[in-house]
Amino acid sequence: MAYVPGVALLAALAVGCSAGSDGSATDADGKPGGPTVTTAPPGKYRTLPAPCRAVPGSTLKDLLPGVAELPRQQQEKALRGSPTITYDTDRKVGCSWKADAPDSTRNLSIDFERVVSYDPLVSDDDRARSLYVKKENAAELPGSSTPGTAPEKGAPTGTGGGEKGQEKETGKAGDGTGSADPSPSASASTSSGTPGTPGGGDEDLRPRVVDGLGDAAFLDDLLTRAGSTAQHRTVRVVFRTSNVIVTVRYGEQPALVTKVPDSKELQDKAQALARKLAEVISE
Repeated sequence: MAYVPGVALLAALAVGCSAGSDGSATDADGKPGGPTVTTAPPGKYRTLPAPCRAVPGSTLKDLLPGVAELPRQQQEKALRGSPTITYDTDRKVGCSWKADAPDSTRNLSIDFERVVSYDPLVSDDDRARSLYVKKENAAELPGSSTPGTAPEKGAPTGTGGGEKGQEKETGKAGDGTGSADPSPSASASTSSGTPGTPGGGDEDLRPRVVDGLGDAAFLDDLLTRAGSTAQHRTVRVVFRTSNVIVTVRYGEQPALVTKVPDSKELQDKAQALARKLAEVISE
């Protein structure tokens, strides 16, 4: 074995380091012109509000008239609401309330969903936009040439679900066995507050896109009847703000079988609540 003097060995190492550090030598990771991977930005919202505290007590008393007539302890319990059971409270939370009055039963529920994209090339906002468009398409809002209304600018177009949004809501609006009321009173414009049609003297209360609420929003209105029981109306408002999708459901079932819930009242109050929730999220 040849003997290499210590001085010669140090000189050889110095030459090697110099060759690796000049501009002519590059490693695999530093090759010029190599692909650059850009990670999509995260969503604006990292947390969700506490749903059962998101609605002020005064608003709840207005939405649930029967609460004001309860004894104090029962009233406090009713206003606390029932949190929705979820497995990931960082991603989805909700709360529901119910109140019985002599003339009707009112129910309210809100849901917050924080959308997270696990694809580094797809932003949380884009993923939330795609999910929102699917919800809107599934609702099959009238007056559009496709199963859903035109999506937001830059949003992926939806093809419409095979299951109608109204059909999906039917089981939730009634007692689980209800079906959409096929009678003319469920679709014609009347003084009882059923959705009207454009061109008449009444305000158009049909399911529709809602302007000025979040980044995109729509309203659905469903009237159902379960057998011979009273008719139940559920108004649903869904809106998206950045990477959060919010759903408000507000319904009424009158005590009298012959009475039809007032569509305009329910729609106005559901929209007003949705706008308040949009402010809560932004705080």
